[in-house]
Amino acid sequence: MATPLELTPAKTALVVIDLQAGILARSTAPHASSDVLDRSATMCDRFSAAGAQIVLVRVSFAADGSDALSQPCDEPTPRARPAGWDVLSPALGSGERDIHITKHQWGAFFGTELDLQLRRRGVTTLVMCGISTNFGVESTARDGWERGYAIVFAEDAMASFDAAAHAFAVKSIFVRLGHVRSTSEILAALA
Repeated sequence: MATPLELTPAKTALVVIDLQAGILARSTAPHASSDVLDRSATMCDRFSAAGAQIVLVRVSFAADGSDALSQPCDEPTPRARPAGWDVLSPALGSGERDIHITKHQWGAFFGTELDLQLRRRGVTTLVMCGISTNFGVESTARDGWERGYAIVFAEDAMASFDAAAHAFAVKSIFVRLGHVRSTSEILAALA
């Protein structure tokens, strides 16, 4: 039986990873990117109404790519990106209290002021959603866990570019970092 989930809005932040034009346009599994976006947008509305913090994260780079990581690897990320690929979906909304983070790698903590802004607001719990499960979400969650945040994963509000990669992260990694729940379970715990 799963541990009961309780969320205190004043100490909780919804961290939305990379729901931006260029990533939402890709094929995802096991949940379609449109479903991930819908569930994440619903959580943004409900978390905001409850007084919880919203963090909207996007990945972006300088036009010449000079701030992108470029270590040698067997499958490098393409450097050419179309104009507007890094624009967050308007479906997420944007409140005046929302924290906007632009990252230049998979994780949202390194090289940004995410940790500082969360701590200044007294946030101790992060609810994670977005794309991609095993890249941006996992990297940010691992770093958050190492910084002492409690982590909750909205399994049906995240997806990967491969269903097996999503399943591995959820079943083998996330259960060791925090609680894995559905969007509806998370919203019930917020109420």
